[in-house]
Amino acid sequence: MADELVLYTNPMSRGRIARWMLEETGVSYRTERLEYGTTMKAAAYLAVNPMGKVPAIRHGEVVVTEAAAICAYLADAFPEAGLAPPSGARGDFYRWLFFAAGPVEAAVSNRFLGLEVPEDKEAMMGYGTYAAVLDTLEKAVSGDGYVAGERFSAADVYVGSHIGWGLQMGSIEKRPAFSEYWSRLAGREAYRRAGELDDALLAERGASGGGPA
Repeated sequence: MADELVLYTNPMSRGRIARWMLEETGVSYRTERLEYGTTMKAAAYLAVNPMGKVPAIRHGEVVVTEAAAICAYLADAFPEAGLAPPSGARGDFYRWLFFAAGPVEAAVSNRFLGLEVPEDKEAMMGYGTYAAVLDTLEKAVSGDGYVAGERFSAADVYVGSHIGWGLQMGSIEKRPAFSEYWSRLAGREAYRRAGELDDALLAERGASGGGPA
């Protein structure tokens, strides 16, 4: 596709997930850095994402927000990168991509904030319990393969990002299966390249004398 591809991001955000996914595709894109509380809430960006949050991408006239949706979109937009299974074999791909976007995100965030769901209200929560979520996630990433089969996919970018961040921040228990899975992903060239780009963007901001991102 010849349409311009733009990443709206901040190096201290989930924009790192979208950056990693873009690097996995190998396509050219332009980066627009936004700042919390200022350009992220300005009218120009609110026209892209009314939530005033990053990441978002614009691909020609198509705008996609939410990191999981960005991963799924890019896998479809650039099939030559091989980041999604064939259309008839995407059950696990969609299952685990959105399991991470829903139950994992909610359960881990609540746990990190010290919010415990009363036992008699667990049935009301989409994720049930933190323990159930982690047990399910552990089974999904155990073994030598990936969450959607034997090949790496966009689902691993998103699921892996949650696990890697959770292990770093202490919001996900350091179970062997999580550490081994993340170790395989963190060795990918696209992941290292994406990290270097975001770290450089972060350093550039610091060198300019600006405030926190």
